[in-house]
Amino acid sequence: MLFAHDTECSLIAAAALVNTAGRDGELLPDVAALDAFFTRHGYTGRHERTDAELRAVQELRPRLRRIWYAEPAEIVAVVNGLLREHRALPQLIEHDDEPYHLHAVPRDAPLATRIAVEAAMAIADLVRAGELSRLRICEYPDCANVVVDLSRNRSRRFCEAGCGNRAAVTAYRARRAAGRS
Repeated sequence: MLFAHDTECSLIAAAALVNTAGRDGELLPDVAALDAFFTRHGYTGRHERTDAELRAVQELRPRLRRIWYAEPAEIVAVVNGLLREHRALPQLIEHDDEPYHLHAVPRDAPLATRIAVEAAMAIADLVRAGELSRLRICEYPDCANVVVDLSRNRSRRFCEAGCGNRAAVTAYRARRAAGRS
């Protein structure tokens, strides 16, 4: 583990949320999809299961996406803006058999607020560690998904949408074609 468990989980969830609005269309189209996202990324606390909550989470995506494309000063501005806007007050919390970790808003805060603040806190950890290079864009042509590289050797190049497999197949076919000519 390179970062605290909650930091890694928040980074992965933030990237996954950003990638729900990508080249494959809307991947967070309804409350059921938001329920699945909530469960898959281990969120706890308040979850209203309403269209308003879904829209609030969807509206967060462009702000988070900016982080992957921005220079450090703009990333810091986005992070500080999110923390200020949501009145974040970091505290050590223990719940649901999880060890102590940071929460910066109450568990009954709206889901979009918790996602925004958890992502901002995780990005703040990357800034403090000088590790912003771990935020990348998928290298597969025509894929604009974002990637969080948590590998020890900083080798992750592709998103979770199968782009790595497609790249390997393309390279294999190119090698076979070159061998035949």
